[in-house]
Parts: sequence; structure tokens; C-alpha cells
Amino acid sequence: MSTTNSGAGTPQHSEVSTAYLDQLDEEREVAMRQSVHPGSSFSGAPETLHDRLEQRVAEGAEEMAALMLDLGEHPEVAFEEHRSAAAIAAVLEAHGITAQVGVHGLATAVRAEIPAPTGTGSADGSAEGVPTFAILSEYDALPGVGHGCGHNVIAVMGLGAFLALAELAREDPSAVPGRVVFLGTPAEEGHTGKEYMAREGAFEDLDGAVMAHPYGGYDLADQVWLGRRTLTVEFHGHTAHASAQPFMGRNALDAASLMYQGIGLMRQQTPPSDRIHAVIREGGERASVIPDRARLDLYVRSQRPETLKDLSRRVEDVARGAALMAGVGVTIAWDEHPPSLPVRTNEALTGRWVLAQRRRGRDPLPLGVVSPSLAASTDFGNVSYRIPGIHPLIRIAPADAALHTREFAAWAVSDEARSAAADGAYGLAATVLDALHDPELARAAAEEFAQAGGAIDVPAYFD
Repeated sequence: MSTTNSGAGTPQHSEVSTAYLDQLDEEREVAMRQSVHPGSSFSGAPETLHDRLEQRVAEGAEEMAALMLDLGEHPEVAFEEHRSAAAIAAVLEAHGITAQVGVHGLATAVRAEIPAPTGTGSADGSAEGVPTFAILSEYDALPGVGHGCGHNVIAVMGLGAFLALAELAREDPSAVPGRVVFLGTPAEEGHTGKEYMAREGAFEDLDGAVMAHPYGGYDLADQVWLGRRTLTVEFHGHTAHASAQPFMGRNALDAASLMYQGIGLMRQQTPPSDRIHAVIREGGERASVIPDRARLDLYVRSQRPETLKDLSRRVEDVARGAALMAGVGVTIAWDEHPPSLPVRTNEALTGRWVLAQRRRGRDPLPLGVVSPSLAASTDFGNVSYRIPGIHPLIRIAPADAALHTREFAAWAVSDEARSAAADGAYGLAATVLDALHDPELARAAAEEFAQAGGAIDVPAYFD
């Protein structure tokens, strides 16, 4: 037996060109010189309260940095974040705040609240009518990579913001004129933990939700996040001897190959922001046997709920067409885990985040400066189509440190991450404080959300 290569030693591979990324870099540099976020025209909370809030964040910065490093050293994957959830709950309890672990249907979800001041709410003492905002934290890690998406930083930004507001309210209940909810949300990586929690009531009776995400290279007030669905397609044929009686078989692998090629051809007729990723997971075991079973796993992503629904339908058509051409049956199974929607960013709230970050020496770039082609997905999108929300990005690393890499995991425990954790905690807390103090801001956020289409019934949307 002999084998051949195109050259001596290991097989040669062509290098991947960076020309397109270089072009995006050039375009971004031009846009950065020309683009400034307008900030906010709303009054927000009094400056004296912001001074006190900054002081509370500074006082808790070392504690949050220690927790950030601890989570970074002990990464836990989706649905298994028991140590992380316990660590967060322990910090809350140490500050005299009751923490619930195992809420809203998930064993590793965490919830705590700052109650509204006495005398607010309805006559029966309930929180009805009280402005209520949630601050979210994530803390799951990536298999084999650890905190390569920086969720340890997300965890302490949210927790630090909540604790700063809690201290402010403890000193002076009128300083936080509403209810603030902390939600520790597991299983964002490859899953939709927030959607599971939403279906168990986590986001009911809330006027908005805020969180921030670490990033490489830039502070961004807003960025495109794609909706995502997962799909498993199984083709069912008939086995036969591939040489003696091939005509008696129906080749499931043929159908899988046809579908894979059909998706590749379809991409030319989809919007530029659409993404379809597929792998053939099963396709037979011996070349001498016509396979009677083949399986593809796919991700389908798009920039709007409507276009995600349309793309889903078209992918289904390709699967059925491939089955028809190969003469086999097909089973199509969507969303083993719930789908994630794109992020609908609330500009009224985002403007306050921008002003808070400028106070910290950062200047978040507006939407469109970083190319929308550099887009991923997050289950915060499901929250943002239920209530007004923001999901800005904060710089912890240089631009060449990509998310979901070991390099980014190293940056997630760096001095830059420590600074970002404090800046982000202040930004989230300041945004909530502004919305609680400024009825016009809260009203504008709600009206903007309604004008964008209001809430979507996520569980039923793709039925």
C-alpha cells in the first residue's frame, strides 16, 4: 500500500487570506473618525446621586475583582455552574441580601431583589405600578476554552452594579425609587438559558433589563447580534450491497450530500447577514453498504425575527427537496433547545449607558462602526423582545483577541478586565438609576419598545 502527498512531509494547506478583514479594519477606522454616539437628552438621576453611586462601585471593586478571578479559575459549562452560582449567592448574602438559587426552572439560576421604598406601589402593598428594572449576569464558560467569552466579567459587572444600588438604597431608600432585580442567568453558551427562565416568569412585571458584554478592541454602544435556531435533519433510506444490488438501495447519504450542496447554492440568494452552518454527523459506516441513515446538524442565523423565520422555511424546503431527489424519507427536528432571537436594542436606555461610560473615560461607538458581518448570537435577544433592554460591549482586550478563544480567556482575568468590570458595573447601575429617577426616560423606553413592534410570543413565534 502506498500514499501520496502533493509535497514531502505533511500535506500542504493554502493560507487563509486576511484581505477582507483588512478591508473591514480600514472601513472601521474611517467610520470611527466620523461617528459619535449622540448620547442622551434625558435628565436621568441627579449628579450628586451619580457621585455617590460611583463611590459605592469603587468601594466594591476589589471584592468584584476577586470574584472575577475566582470564576475565571474555575470555569463551569452550561447548566453545570453550581460553584459559580453559589459563589455569587455567597457575596449577596455577605451583603445582607437574600439570594435564591435554583429559580425560574434552572438549578443554577440566581435571583435577588432591592425592594421599592416604603410607600410606593399599590394600596395593598404590592409592587404593582412600581418601576422595576433587572440587571443580568452570565457565568457559564466554554468547553475546553474556559471563559473565552468573558462571562466571568459579565458576572461581576452585573453583580457589582446591583450591590452598588443596594448600598445606595440602604443609606437612603429614596435614592433608588423603584425595585431592582438581580438575575444570574446560566447557560448562554450554545443554549438559551434566559429563554428557559423567561418561560418560568423571570421577566414578568419588569420595565427593562440591562447587561453588558466584554469585547476586543472597542467599546460599542450597540452591535448586531443574530437570531439563531438549531436543526437536525435525518434521512431514512434502504440498505443494499453497494456492488451486487445497488439498485435495491435508497441512499440516505446521497440526500445528506444533496442538502449540503443545496444550502451552499442557496446562500447566494440570502441576505448578507444570514448564516447557515452544517455538518454531516452520520452517513454510513462501510463503503460497500448503501447507508440507510444520514444526519445533518445545522445552525441557522439571521438579523431579524422575520428573516429568521423565512430562512428556516427555506432550509426546510431544501431538506425535503433533497429527500425527494434521493427517494428517501426525512425527519426535520427544530430547536432541541429554544431558539435565540436577535437583540433589539433600546436606544433611550443606551444613551444613558453612553453618558455613564464617558464619565468613566470611555466613548462607546454607535451601531454600524464595527461591521455587522462580524456577528454572533446571544439569548439576551429573547429578553429584548419581551421588554426594553440593552446589551452594549465593553473593551477588555485588543482587537486581535477574538471571542471564544483561549487568548480572550486570558484577557478575561487581566487588569484591563478588572477596569472594565468596574466601568461596566457603574454603567449598568447608572442606567437603571436614571430610568428609576426620570419618568420621561422610562416612558420613552417603553414607547420605543412598543413602536418597534412590542413583545413577541417567543415560544409560539416559529410554530
